[in-house]
Amino acid sequence: MDKRVFLLDAMALVFRAYYALIRAPRLTSKGKNTNAQFGFTNALVELLTKQKASHIAVCFDTSAPTERHTEFADYKANRQEAPEDLRDSIPDIKEIIRGFNIPVMELDGFEADDIIGTLSKQAAAAGYEVYMVTPDKDYGQLVTDKIKIYKPGYQGRRSGNTGA
Repeated sequence: MDKRVFLLDAMALVFRAYYALIRAPRLTSKGKNTNAQFGFTNALVELLTKQKASHIAVCFDTSAPTERHTEFADYKANRQEAPEDLRDSIPDIKEIIRGFNIPVMELDGFEADDIIGTLSKQAAAAGYEVYMVTPDKDYGQLVTDKIKIYKPGYQGRRSGNTGA
């Protein structure tokens, strides 16, 4: 078996899933918007069935401030707050991930990209081929011959991998 680890940037994928379906929201019979749950689950299933990872984890941000927040007061100050129905989707998404028996990684004081960056470097040093699953181009600074960006498909279209 190939040693391939996939590290998912949960919030980047959740936002992408939520907004991909914003014009035709997926609503429950009680009116609950499930865009994020639906889109994230589809991306996860596609990844699991087509990529055959030997290892996988999903990394989340927490609400605790990071060093960036304490050192730079305006860090993400211009970022719009997430819609309530998107925020409400996070517990459901974590439950879905755990239902697949996939670890959820989060650590107060660190963002998901910090966790993914650290795990990527450690896994590559241990001989793994690493795929950072995210639409976020900022991860490009971590790309090496062993560490790549895997961009999941958007609304059914495959985006592809980027790497060295």
